[in-house]
Amino acid sequence: MGDGVTDTENALELRGLRKVFAKPAVDDLDLTVRAGELYALLGPNGAGKTTTLRMVAGLLRPDAGRISVFGVDALADPRAAKRLIAWLPDEPMLYDKLTPMEYLQFVAGLWGVSAKQARTRAEELLRWLDLWEQRNQRCDGFSRGMKQKAALAGALIHDPRLLILDEPLTGLDASVARQVKDLLQARVKAGATVILTTHILDVAERLADRIGIIQGGKLRAEGTLDELRARAGDEGGSLEDVYLQLVGGEIA
Repeated sequence: MGDGVTDTENALELRGLRKVFAKPAVDDLDLTVRAGELYALLGPNGAGKTTTLRMVAGLLRPDAGRISVFGVDALADPRAAKRLIAWLPDEPMLYDKLTPMEYLQFVAGLWGVSAKQARTRAEELLRWLDLWEQRNQRCDGFSRGMKQKAALAGALIHDPRLLILDEPLTGLDASVARQVKDLLQARVKAGATVILTTHILDVAERLADRIGIIQGGKLRAEGTLDELRARAGDEGGSLEDVYLQLVGGEIA
């Protein structure tokens, strides 16, 4: 690894993270995500999930607190931290007049990936996501699912160690959602770390190694599903049952 990081460090550490708009959106949040895990961040609308992830991705400056990405201080050295991160928002962001291959080569160039390596990675990602046959078609004619897959490929083209996804399955049909889930699991198996938010609780239940529940800008509960069940006093309950108990009945 050429970024001055080691595999023994946590993927993400947030300490005292705070962001205030009209009121605190993130309120002295402490959160640790371990290297190599898939971590699901859940919570009601307005709980502070997206605001937190936008600060981690370097798109929003916190009012207070610390952000460490694999030991890199993301506020003191944002460029070094961003090289380790991929950010995928809930609405896919593409240059619609480019083809998927052009888009991936463009994004790879921004990250300083060599042209040869970019071509190899682009082909691998497009084949994995069943976009190879459309590699030379302009993205403006794509469905939402195809755009989401192309955006995911763009997020992965520089081989990030921390992948952050905000509602990655929203609006996707079952087959596309399955492809995205399979890719995320494969990335984790290969050693990457994934943080995602989702309102689809059974996705978090099936995929996540650990789950954090945020409410009012604070971490309300955290752990494996069994640990959350124990905290909620609902042994054998579904994540939906446990979640509703822990957030006081607010619907995700």
